[in-house]
Amino acid sequence: MKVTFLGTGTSQGVPVIGCECAVCRSMDYRDKRLRTSIHVATETASVVIDSGPDFRQQMLREGIPKLDAVVITHSHKDHIAGLDDVRAYNFRQNMVMPIYGTKAVLDRLLVEFDYAFEDTKYPGIPKLDLREIEDTPFSLGGLRFIPLPVWHHKMPVMGFRVGDFAYITDANRLPEPTWPKLAGVKVLVLNALQREKHISHFNLEEALATALKIGATQTYFTHISHKLGFHKAVDKELPASVALAYDGLSVTL
Repeated sequence: MKVTFLGTGTSQGVPVIGCECAVCRSMDYRDKRLRTSIHVATETASVVIDSGPDFRQQMLREGIPKLDAVVITHSHKDHIAGLDDVRAYNFRQNMVMPIYGTKAVLDRLLVEFDYAFEDTKYPGIPKLDLREIEDTPFSLGGLRFIPLPVWHHKMPVMGFRVGDFAYITDANRLPEPTWPKLAGVKVLVLNALQREKHISHFNLEEALATALKIGATQTYFTHISHKLGFHKAVDKELPASVALAYDGLSVTL
């Protein structure tokens, strides 16, 4: 299984257009962060988790020719706004795209993309097959997804475990029933927004403590804002088992 970070950034703390802050002007490609998303691929499956506003750009950049499904962690705009662009895969593959999410997520999609679900189908609209998930495992393209319920302040969000890989974004608390589901994970992805405390995201200190408690062989931090600082500088502060992810990074399990 190959996991590619399509984006590792966030709308939180993003400067205004034309900002001249040091991170914006950085020449390090690892400081150029699109909205958070990953691609999970095997010989039999091609799945994206979250389709934010940068979805089209990310898929073109990585040259992903085939997409079997989209899995959504939660309904915030920076994780669903690019869903309209699955229409390219509808056309290329001549298929309706399965979209997996909780009832709350799917209800929001029905509002945000209402034109895709009208009885009279306008030519060229995205073709979406909404499939409800709960907190029980489900199979997709030969992969077994184990939902990992977490809290994003007062909003429930789903992380996911696939084999020895676990992905958690937009969280600031893991409820007790979720911890056992992370036992033995080898590669963990966890959000780390900034250094300062935040109402709905782990900051760097909290993310590091959570990562060390889970004890994965390797942890990558994602959902990184400009406030965290330069990739090169932050990476040097982290223990050997923890690193900052960056857009385009691929990990093979």
